[in-house]
Amino acid sequence: MIGRMTMLWVPCLKGRTLFKQGEAPIGLYILKSGKASLVMKGENGVEVMHLTIGPGSLLGVPAVVTKEPYTLSARACVGSEVDFVELSDFEEMMQAQPSLFPLVLAVLAAEVRAARIALTGIMTKLGNRPSRVSGHSFSR
Repeated sequence: MIGRMTMLWVPCLKGRTLFKQGEAPIGLYILKSGKASLVMKGENGVEVMHLTIGPGSLLGVPAVVTKEPYTLSARACVGSEVDFVELSDFEEMMQAQPSLFPLVLAVLAAEVRAARIALTGIMTKLGNRPSRVSGHSFSR
């Protein structure tokens, strides 16, 4: 227990789906050792992103912070060590320890940066078409 937060160990002996794209958030995951796969599918169900991440990664932060559905799926690889923090425990911890806000913002900023880099790569492959997608403009 960290302050009032309880971290639960998630067994991954055979690999384990942690959460699926579109599900309501129930908490976040901390990858202590091993690897996990992050997969995002487009509206047509076709995989548009597949990343492998390593130890120290926090999974599900944007969904937990916004209380919006997970925007991708996460699966821990065989033998990985993963801890789970329930949404309510995360919220209590953030209220009790405001000094954690910069850390959470750093995680979110890193995700935004990675998304922008990926988007830039996609735009480059498409021949530098205008930076406007579905009514949203993106700054470079």
